[in-house]
Amino acid sequence: MTFDRTVSIATRVMREIVRDRRSLALIFLAPLLVMALVGFSFSEKQDTLDRVAPALISVFTLLFTFVLTGISFLRERSQGTLERLYVTPVGRGDVLIGYLLGFLIFAALQSLLILLFTVFVVDVNYQGDVRQMFVVLIVLTVFGVNLGIFASTFARNEFQVVQFIPLLIAPQIFLSGVLMPVEELPSYFQNPAEILPLTHAVRALRDIMLRGESLGDVVSELGVLAAYAVGLLAVAATTVRRT
Repeated sequence: MTFDRTVSIATRVMREIVRDRRSLALIFLAPLLVMALVGFSFSEKQDTLDRVAPALISVFTLLFTFVLTGISFLRERSQGTLERLYVTPVGRGDVLIGYLLGFLIFAALQSLLILLFTVFVVDVNYQGDVRQMFVVLIVLTVFGVNLGIFASTFARNEFQVVQFIPLLIAPQIFLSGVLMPVEELPSYFQNPAEILPLTHAVRALRDIMLRGESLGDVVSELGVLAAYAVGLLAVAATTVRRT
């Protein structure tokens, strides 16, 4: 893996996203519409909104990142871009890290947009530092990008990428404390919930937003998310050449 080749691939990926109006709409408009709807839905229940906001921010960050990355990476495969890259001197590490960086730039912007819009426009009350909240979302975003790359290697079209949402995202939404605290789930769901990445993201963001804790207090949650992100990238490295 070389720095120049990795940066070149990342730059090309960013250029392609900028040219794609659908991707830009998904990045900048869809999160605003969804979070605005959330704000209107809870306009008369501020306490409830404050309580569920960290979970909703985490869910939509993961969901939008997964869809953006999965569909964009699939498009690269279907257009034969990956095949053309593999006949050049680039290595598998160049390709994966290059795509990761290219997608991550836009996914991070998307996550920041979700956070700022929720905090300052939807006007959610919070206790912690917004910058530290964003750090949590960045780690979650890296996981979401790698999850999208991994899932897209098994999809043949964009519809199949979307079909992975009930399999990979929906269980995390139901078991990660979004709908009810993990401690209140049936006992047979509590242990599986503890190993889900979204559970740790929701818990970390909730601790910072609602309790005013710092990154040092949620380092174990961030460590789990980072481990999942690295693990997914390693697994994707074994599957992406099959494309």
